[in-house]
Amino acid sequence: MIKINEQLPRGLIVSCQAYEDDPLYGSHLMAAMAKAAEIGGAVGIRANSPQDIRAIRAVTRLPIIGLYKVFSPDIEVYITPNFIAADQISRAGCDIIAIDATPRPRKDGLRLPDLINFIHQDLDKPIMADTSCLEDALHAESLGVDLVSTTLAGYTSHGRPLFTGPDLEFVGILVKSIHVPVIAEGRFYLPEDVKAAINLGAYGVAIGEAITRPEKITRRFVEAINDVIGYGSSH
Repeated sequence: MIKINEQLPRGLIVSCQAYEDDPLYGSHLMAAMAKAAEIGGAVGIRANSPQDIRAIRAVTRLPIIGLYKVFSPDIEVYITPNFIAADQISRAGCDIIAIDATPRPRKDGLRLPDLINFIHQDLDKPIMADTSCLEDALHAESLGVDLVSTTLAGYTSHGRPLFTGPDLEFVGILVKSIHVPVIAEGRFYLPEDVKAAINLGAYGVAIGEAITRPEKITRRFVEAINDVIGYGSSH
């Protein structure tokens, strides 16, 4: 039986991810970001792709929640969608594998239970189920996942609606409804929201762009200033 608390301490998980059009795209930059997060007190890293995971593994011993975003035409599921993606990030050095745990169709008819069994039995790794609603989470728990996250809440047609900030209501519902640890993730920008999630019973909180996307952090401050400048210039 996998004991998550022995692999991932309770606390802040920093998601270090960048796309090709991001200024900080590059495995060496994501590794530097992960090291900075470790120095700042993060208890874990969430990272995408074998190359980024391998680079991050080389600079930190923090537990890595690995995922591999593989996009396919006409297929909505892209977070570690198949056996190959899971195997590659496992070999790269991640400690926990994050997967899309929604009921949406997968390429080549792959079934969610088969992917979960493969990760547990063949790769011997715990699983974090990224979910969009309570039904997703209950189903994933019934299949034996080790953690459940709120990552996809607001981003699927069948799941919960999209909120401006974090879906704290969903966090509270999950904590009361399932028995595996809950990771709160999605649109966390303020320390008080993180504290609220922990007070609701979340095992941890995963934060990405509020920490690791300087262009978006800058934009929030610029918009705040422009609100004032715009108001002042008209009076």
